[in-house]
Amino acid sequence: MNKKVWFITGISSGLGQAIANAAIHTGDFVVGTFRQQTQVDEFNRLGKSNALAITMDLTRPDDIERAVQVVRDRFGKIDVLVNNAGYGLAGAIEETAIQEAREIFEVNFFGTLKVCQAFLPMFRAQRTGYIVQISSHGGIKAFAGFGLYNASKFALEGMSEALKQEIQPLGIHLTIVEPGPFRTGFAGDSFKQAMTTIDDYQGTAGVFRQKIKSVDGKQEGDPEKAADVLVKLASTPNPPLRLMLGSVAVASVRSKIESVSDDLKNCEEIAKQVVFS
Repeated sequence: MNKKVWFITGISSGLGQAIANAAIHTGDFVVGTFRQQTQVDEFNRLGKSNALAITMDLTRPDDIERAVQVVRDRFGKIDVLVNNAGYGLAGAIEETAIQEAREIFEVNFFGTLKVCQAFLPMFRAQRTGYIVQISSHGGIKAFAGFGLYNASKFALEGMSEALKQEIQPLGIHLTIVEPGPFRTGFAGDSFKQAMTTIDDYQGTAGVFRQKIKSVDGKQEGDPEKAADVLVKLASTPNPPLRLMLGSVAVASVRSKIESVSDDLKNCEEIAKQVVFS
């Protein structure tokens, strides 16, 4: 049986860790990234014959190029690229400093973009492969208090939707994964708060901040079950463009579709008024 080669960003915890473990369990080869060398050393000391950890910072282009070279030199191919690394940021739009906004885009959007661009030459040469973009139900529906995170994931989804159209004729597949709340480190270590708070937003963004804290550890999603789904999906011939994970994600996407549909019905006649006769 031909074993796949996976490259997964952000395997220190949560969904990334679960996907790595599931792929390793099947016998596939996994190259996973950590930000800290101590984490890499600890992982590699486990001596797993089909797994390798490396350091990579998504904000450092040289790290990304080095990671691609590791995969090329060691395996000569890439089958599955999972762009998982990222973080959350809570805060009203006005509360969020421009620097905070730039930083989350640098990781959640530009970092993922750079990884895709770095691996695409290998995928194109092979004329096969699969890219998995870990987004969020917040990548298709925005929430008060989560706007800059939403924006970073909306950007990711827009780029990914176009990318799929560009690479599918070359035999390369892509899926945008939209998880709902999962019991991962996302609401803990992978979550930041805007440094500024404004009293006028306590009833909107403030409510969201408190909710995130209160649900941590109680989320419905099981990362190990999600990982099993994604590993199986990597072996299907026609994976979907979007995959929602969890009932909250399904409800969020459905409500967004209904909202857009209502706007379309209400604005359709107005839309037709602006065209040349």
